[in-house]
Amino acid sequence: MKIISAEIKEFLDEMVVKYNNPRFIESDPVSIPHQYERKEDIEISGFLAATIAWGNRTMIIRNSLKLMNLMGNSPYDFVISHKEHHLDRFDGFVHRTFNQVDIAYFIKGLRHIYLNKGGLEAVFASSVTELSTQPAIHHFKQEFFTLPHPARTTKHISDPENGSAAKRINMFLRWMVRKDNCGVDFGIWKSVSPHQLSCPLDVHSGNVARKLGLLTRKQNDSKALEELDFNLRLMDRSDPVRYDFALFGLGVFEKF
Repeated sequence: MKIISAEIKEFLDEMVVKYNNPRFIESDPVSIPHQYERKEDIEISGFLAATIAWGNRTMIIRNSLKLMNLMGNSPYDFVISHKEHHLDRFDGFVHRTFNQVDIAYFIKGLRHIYLNKGGLEAVFASSVTELSTQPAIHHFKQEFFTLPHPARTTKHISDPENGSAAKRINMFLRWMVRKDNCGVDFGIWKSVSPHQLSCPLDVHSGNVARKLGLLTRKQNDSKALEELDFNLRLMDRSDPVRYDFALFGLGVFEKF
């Protein structure tokens, strides 16, 4: 069994304290769902912000705010009550490769999830395993694309069963499930436990994890995520993804 040194754990614990606090929110996409109090608004705004969370962080936040504004800053009401012609307001919206075609389907897919499947939490909770939410991500993607949809739009939800680390959707799950008592993660989902979560693995957290000996695999894929999750659970079995704050913070803010 791999042994994580006490020094590395102590160092990462210090970094968690440094970054898992309200000062982190302003420059992060998690700031989008923090505008809302209603559970469904938090879920939908968080899901959409996480979906487009790649590239420049300032641009991610700006375009997420634009999406919320186009939905009248009432994302749940818009999802449930919209008519087909209301989707015209997204014409011209684009974030990287996510455009008006994709957001139009995402809104329809979300309505299907809430009206027919009990909501986002219920769909994910139905397929978690004792130590993983990755099968639940695969199940969610299948359920989300039940309706007729553009083929291009499926790429915007990653699938661990296809080898993806599914960084953005793992980040969304961290926001919803983990109750950090520090004001960053919401912890509004009670039917999934923090110990089942996976770290949102990206280029920053992956590079830091390799420098610290927590990850040996070179690609940031599902196998790398499995290795990283195993090692993070050695340090904290009940809340392993709290170390995402340390790995990400060291990579982005400290160029570790």
